[in-house]
Amino acid sequence: MAHEGTDVEPTRRDFLYVATGAAGAVGVGAAVWPLVDQMNPSADVLALASIEVDVGDMEEGTQLTVKWRGKPVFIRKRTAEEIEAARETPLSALPDQNARNANDAADASAADENRTLDADGTWLVMMGVCTHLGCVPLGDGAGEFGGWFCPCHGSHYDTAGRIRKGPAPENLPVPTATFASDTVIKLG
Repeated sequence: MAHEGTDVEPTRRDFLYVATGAAGAVGVGAAVWPLVDQMNPSADVLALASIEVDVGDMEEGTQLTVKWRGKPVFIRKRTAEEIEAARETPLSALPDQNARNANDAADASAADENRTLDADGTWLVMMGVCTHLGCVPLGDGAGEFGGWFCPCHGSHYDTAGRIRKGPAPENLPVPTATFASDTVIKLG
């Protein structure tokens, strides 16, 4: 090795040390890369990561159920009466006061405005899995609160998908969703 203040040239041994170290680093990188790369999600998993749903033909008061990530997702175009009923419900009447909305802050309240996809409250998108034991609730105004009802154990959800009565501990969760266009909702 050349020392500071001397005019000694690097030797062949110095070159061999540097070349061996560089070859070793490249070899370790080549050996580790397949191990790291195999942890990436496969193509079939990436394909299910997000879907787009055309809701242009839906009428007020109708619900569409789609399968996303192996679970049902309810997409409902609510009527003015359903929106009004949900917005008039005081938060104190709700067993779960958290919005459970992946599009919002984790501590957002369960107010109807925090659970809908749009500002006027027409579009409600939520996972169709009862938070008690994972059953699929019945919709279209089922139950005591005009929303969804899980007949397995008697959980009643209102028109905003919030638990109102029964053993379910939480509101139906709202997945990550956005409008890709005026008539297309993108999940994921």
